[in-house]
Amino acid sequence: MSENNYNDNIFINCPFDEQYRGLFRAITFTILGCGFIPRCSLEIADATQFRLGAILDIVRMCRYGIHDLSRVELDQATSLPRFNMPFELGIFFGAKHIGSGKHQGKQCMVLEKAKYRYQKYISDISGTDVTAHQNSAKSAVHAVRNWLVTASHRKNIPQGEEINRRYKQFQREIRTLCRQRNIRYDFMPFIEMTTIMSDWLRLNRVTSGPLFQRG
Repeated sequence: MSENNYNDNIFINCPFDEQYRGLFRAITFTILGCGFIPRCSLEIADATQFRLGAILDIVRMCRYGIHDLSRVELDQATSLPRFNMPFELGIFFGAKHIGSGKHQGKQCMVLEKAKYRYQKYISDISGTDVTAHQNSAKSAVHAVRNWLVTASHRKNIPQGEEINRRYKQFQREIRTLCRQRNIRYDFMPFIEMTTIMSDWLRLNRVTSGPLFQRG
């Protein structure tokens, strides 16, 4: 993947812990199912590469960004909040508003558990259209799909119900296959997971496209 995919690349900025895994997987599948390329810091494997520098490189290569700010509770181990997601949202905003050329056309969506909760902890983005997913994979699928239709103006994006149906089918099939082969599905690296999702989507091509098509 390179900057050649700029108009297809989507930076995912979200929690990567076990509690969020279902939403992260649903968002990743939806991005692929809509014909885009998911990118995130989990693809960084070079221990010699400065992590922030690597994130900046990914943001530079992405026209779109999906930022989930729903994890604002205090960490049970440290009793401190985690600021990675708001910080990386700030990087994306800066790239759009201070950057030059194509970066001024960057677009992002902001996700939260509840629509107006963000106003209590990050009021600087008041006025931003924040979408609530209610910790529901189905809601996240529909939210991401609908945003991509609006942001990209592409006409070949499948309907939300179709993507959600296919995601459930994929989940059933991949879990069965992993059990048969004694593979730990929940611990697959990001790159491996996106490859498997892409292959599955290629083998199970959607036949329905836009709701209305000209004859």
